[in-house]
Amino acid sequence: MATALRCVRHVPSLLYRSWCGAVRRLPQAPAGCPASLLDGCGQRVQLVLLARQLATKKAKGKGQAPAKVNISAALVEDIINLEETNEDMQAVIEALKEDFSRNLSVRTSPGALDHIIVMTRDGKFPLNQLGQISQKSPQLIVVNMTNFPESTAAAAKAIRESGMNLNPEVDGTIIRVPIPKVTREHRESLARLAKQSTNKSKEALRKVRSKSVNQVKKFKSKVSEDTIWLLEKQIQQMTDSAASEMDKLLAAKTKELLG
Repeated sequence: MATALRCVRHVPSLLYRSWCGAVRRLPQAPAGCPASLLDGCGQRVQLVLLARQLATKKAKGKGQAPAKVNISAALVEDIINLEETNEDMQAVIEALKEDFSRNLSVRTSPGALDHIIVMTRDGKFPLNQLGQISQKSPQLIVVNMTNFPESTAAAAKAIRESGMNLNPEVDGTIIRVPIPKVTREHRESLARLAKQSTNKSKEALRKVRSKSVNQVKKFKSKVSEDTIWLLEKQIQQMTDSAASEMDKLLAAKTKELLG
């Protein structure tokens, strides 16, 4: 108890000397103060100072680009795992890249049909789990539905409504899919699909953001308002950065599709 009280007496001097830390290193631990207690104090001092610096920049820099936050994940790991948030956002970006690569090519390939979702009586399934997909010629893809003949009509419907400008022809349990010529209209249709996919990915990104912000808000009664504000700002920056990367991917894909 006496040791803790002795440490508390040093907090004002820590705050003062931590402010000076902008030009000098943070202060050394007072003699006899437990490292765990001092570490916690130092972390909170850093967060407070960062909030004040950002508030000052905001006041001085009206009309300029907003000041950026860069919080060490270790400082706030008891509140939120920022590294996990970043990983979740990167996963959304990678999924968009995979969608662009697999489904949005000027030249239709058998792989482009693999993950078309088919609505059956037993639920939703990717087309490649229901039928055998093969390319018979440069102009024709065939889907063999022998293993699930009852889903043939549903599979043909899913192919037709995939937005890939495909018109399947059903012959018993065989679905023939003529590959359309690459027209300007087809290219523009793919570009629209790329835009739609990007918008869906941004919705997923916003869900990651909302989940993270809600996690931070659970600690409103336990940490300072400055800490909450800093974390929300950091999460928003991460979201904006991920959205910007998606916009770049979309721009590159649109250029590729439209030629």
